[in-house]
Amino acid sequence: MAASIFIFTIFTLASSATVTPSSDLVRSSCPHATFPKVCVHTLSLYKGPATTPRELAQAAIKVSISRASKASEYLSRLQKEADRREKGALKDCASQIADSVDDLRNTLSELKELRRGTFRWQMSNAKTWVSAALTNEGTCLDGFKEIEGSVPSDIKRKLTNVAKVTSNALYLINRLDHP
Repeated sequence: MAASIFIFTIFTLASSATVTPSSDLVRSSCPHATFPKVCVHTLSLYKGPATTPRELAQAAIKVSISRASKASEYLSRLQKEADRREKGALKDCASQIADSVDDLRNTLSELKELRRGTFRWQMSNAKTWVSAALTNEGTCLDGFKEIEGSVPSDIKRKLTNVAKVTSNALYLINRLDHP
């Protein structure tokens, strides 16, 4: 009886200490990302296994799409309460973030279809779209400079978060070296 309890305890401890391939991949891929803590946190929480660098890059893009979509919806809701000047900045910003979402969706589609013969071309497209998404995110914040005062802190926080996950996604895409 004591031996079976001992074996069960050892087996339970060993299985609970096992690290999944996806968490190993996240930990090994994120240390040199632009925002390593954000990279580990967001990709560790990501629902769905990522067992290859390509799948991890796709997961990072999906996280970025999700965050950018939520930010765009938030900006659109804020327009209803804003004064005329704020409304214009919010409308422009929401449009730019919506463009970012489109760019990120194009990137995800490209990453899903990588092929040996067109790999460099597809990677160039993916990097261009993610870079454009980052530019839109930064331009969005710049639009509030024309309004007296500073960018509302909640908007700045949300857009900064979107930019961080998007920057990390670009880093992970840049690490891909074959289809």
